[in-house]
Amino acid sequence: MTPRTLGEHPLPGRWTPGGPPQLWLLRTADHTPDASETYEHALDARELARATAFRHPHHRARYLSAHLWLRRLLGAYLDLDPAKVELIREPCPLCSAPHGRPAVPGAPLHFNLSHAGDLALYAFASTPVGVDIEERPEATAVDDILPSLHPREIAELTALTDPDERRSAFARCWTRKEAYLKGTGAGLAESLSLTYVGCGPDPVSPAGWLLSDVAVGPDHTAALGVKSPEARTS
Repeated sequence: MTPRTLGEHPLPGRWTPGGPPQLWLLRTADHTPDASETYEHALDARELARATAFRHPHHRARYLSAHLWLRRLLGAYLDLDPAKVELIREPCPLCSAPHGRPAVPGAPLHFNLSHAGDLALYAFASTPVGVDIEERPEATAVDDILPSLHPREIAELTALTDPDERRSAFARCWTRKEAYLKGTGAGLAESLSLTYVGCGPDPVSPAGWLLSDVAVGPDHTAALGVKSPEARTS
């Protein structure tokens, strides 16, 4: 799948339930808010507090840009002023605490956001959805996380002797796994060893879900996880 790039395509129209998932890519460096008036009226108190907590101005600008455009996209889909979009967290499926999937109460769509470096990736769907984008991993990160993966994924990665090929395979596995776990709402609180998503060119979708790799350029890897319509009630 290939996302549409914000700034190169117009904002979407009102969301049509039952349609295919929609992906958007933001290059945050090209859309940095140039004044506080640009975002202070649109973001809520929690988002503004999170932005203030960033020590590095560049990281703060990335966060502000990514969340401002999330609200603009949601506002376009829901025919609302971005400042009127209410953002909540659904209950976690593991502990019921309010840190599960992000949501807009009563909205006809589900959404997810991921960012890495100067890129932010957004996914919208009529069923629960998760998305993940990552910069190319370091070899040390592969070695550190590999033992935590599903046994079949560990075997697949261990069998790869070329370091670059191994890093690419790990990146595919990691983004697929995180997209799925973000979609379920469990996130990284669930053991990485439980669900097999594969490290090869084609993802292996867990029961009730559809995983797809997302084309975001040579320096990043991304994946999308969407719950099957027939399983949307859980």
